[in-house]
Order: sequence, then C-alpha cells, then structure tokens
Amino acid sequence: MKIGIATVQVPFISGGAEIHARLLKEQLLARGVEADIISTPYKWYPPKQILAHIKAVELLDLTEVAGQKIERLITLKFPMYFARHDNKVGWILHQHRQAYELFGGPHSDLHSTREGRRVCKKIRALDSKKLPEHKRLYTNSKNVAHRLKHYNGIDAQALYHPPEDYQLLRCDSYQPYILVPGRADAIKRQLLMLDALRQLPELSLVIIGNSDTPYGADLKQKAKEWGLEKRVEFKGHVSRQEKIQLYANAMAVYNGAHEEDYGYITLEALFSSKLVITHTDSGGPLEFVREGENGFITEPTAKAIAAACKQCDLKQAERMGQAGRQTMVDLQLNWDHIISTLLA
Repeated sequence: MKIGIATVQVPFISGGAEIHARLLKEQLLARGVEADIISTPYKWYPPKQILAHIKAVELLDLTEVAGQKIERLITLKFPMYFARHDNKVGWILHQHRQAYELFGGPHSDLHSTREGRRVCKKIRALDSKKLPEHKRLYTNSKNVAHRLKHYNGIDAQALYHPPEDYQLLRCDSYQPYILVPGRADAIKRQLLMLDALRQLPELSLVIIGNSDTPYGADLKQKAKEWGLEKRVEFKGHVSRQEKIQLYANAMAVYNGAHEEDYGYITLEALFSSKLVITHTDSGGPLEFVREGENGFITEPTAKAIAAACKQCDLKQAERMGQAGRQTMVDLQLNWDHIISTLLA
C-alpha cells in the first residue's frame, strides 16, 4: 500500500509541521506501509503568489507514480490539500492563517491592500469548496477544528499525536530556570518572558531554537539593555539529546505563542513533568494546560507572567509538573490509534 503525505515547506525553515510529517512517515513505515512525503516549496508574498501556488497544486495529479497507484493521500497543509486525488484524507495542521484568525492583526498583511483582501476572500472560498472533497477530515487539535467550523462551516475531528521522542522525555530535577523553546519570532512572543525576567531575580532563562532572526536579534539586544545577559542563555539549535536534558531539569517551560495550532512545546513539557506558562490567547496549549494545576494561563503581559511565577516555588513546580505528566498519561496519546484512523 502506497501512502502519500502531502505538505509544503518554506525553504530553509523547519519546525513543528516538518516534524509532524516526518513522524507520520516513520510510523507508517514501521507498520509496513510504503509511505513518502510529497512536498512543494511555499512562498506567501506578494499575495498574488499564493494564488499561483494554489493553481500549481491543483494541477498536481498524485493518483499514481511510476505507473503504480498511490492508494491514499494524507494532506497536512495549505495549499497541498488542493492536490488531485480520489482518496484524500485530511489531517489539517492549519490553513493559511493570515487569511483567517490572524487577518487584520499584526501577524498578517493581507488586510492592508486591495489585492490582499481579494486573495483572502479567494482562499476562504476555495477552502470551503475544496476541503469537503476529502473522504474524511481530521485536525491536529480542537483549536484548528474550531477554526474550520467557524470560518468555513466544515466539521472535523481533532486527532492528537505525541511529540517526537516522547518516550524518552523525563524529569531529573527542578532547577531555577525557565526553558523557552522555539524559533525566535514575534508570534512566539519570547520577549514577554524575557521582560518578565526583570521582575524575577531568582530565575534565569534558557532559550533554544533558531535565534538568527530579526526578532532574535531584538531579544539579544533587549537582554543586554536590561542587564540580563548573565541570566539568559541563547543556545540556538541543540541536539535532541540536549533538548531532552534541558527539559528534564527545568523548573518550568514557556510557550507563549499567539493562537498556536497545537504546540509540541506544551506536550514536551508535560511529558517531562514540567509546568507550562502560556496565555489566554495561545490557542492549542489551552487544550492541555489547566490553570494552577499543571501550569499558568496568564494575560499576554510581562507583568502577568511575573506575578504567576512569583507565587510558584520549586516545590510547587514539582507538584504541578507531576500533574502535567498525569495529564499526558490520561490522554493515552497513541500512534496505533492515529494510523488505524487515517488508514480506515
């Protein structure tokens, strides 16, 4: 049985979506299913470029390759869910967010031009028309399913999956640092945590992920301006082994992204028995974090983050972290269930 995994990638940028596709392929192969990732490059600017991508994908015939039939196409991301196939199952990570929940805000520019608004309208119309062509539709979180229902009137079922290396994640200790994973980006809002640190003299930050971005440069400059250089470590990319170690010894983990789709960081933290600091508008993490039980859900301000952290000592961090681990145990995230669902 040949299974195609249809997605897109911005060249030279890799993140949760790319990990998701790779994990799905690995899990299919482990079960004797012949699977491969079918990916196209993606560029979202200027706005008319998006429509060009849609047209190109609509021309793709992924029903067979080298004379052999691809029995099923599992689509993950816009616009690859427009590819031609008579047996498509969607496991939607997200649509083109700038045309939906980000439209009109600082993380989208489509609203600022006539062309952008026209493209937004076209994207929404095509999604509403084409996504129902799938045999079945799943999403990676309830948050994404809610967006589909709200904006397109389309029903989909959330299908959770565990993060990479989840079986290796562990807890060794609770040291007085907060781990801040993820690519340095305005939508991830690491600056809020950095600002909060000014009110938390007993704590430090360890920031991992690509910080060679304009936003990353701003973070480093602010750390210097605020005199935090000795309490903030920018480690950049780390190995999987080092990442596990950093999770294992943190007091807490920060995932302050705005309207996150799912959020591996949240699950990695909970599997590592660490409390999660997130925000009232963070989306996906709110499906797992329970205020005061396994994390803190604050308003997206440095003041609110600092206030939450001030009420938490290492003993309470341990108690909340253990509750977080139990959250993951209770959910019984299971690849066997996921694969059987997608192949049914």
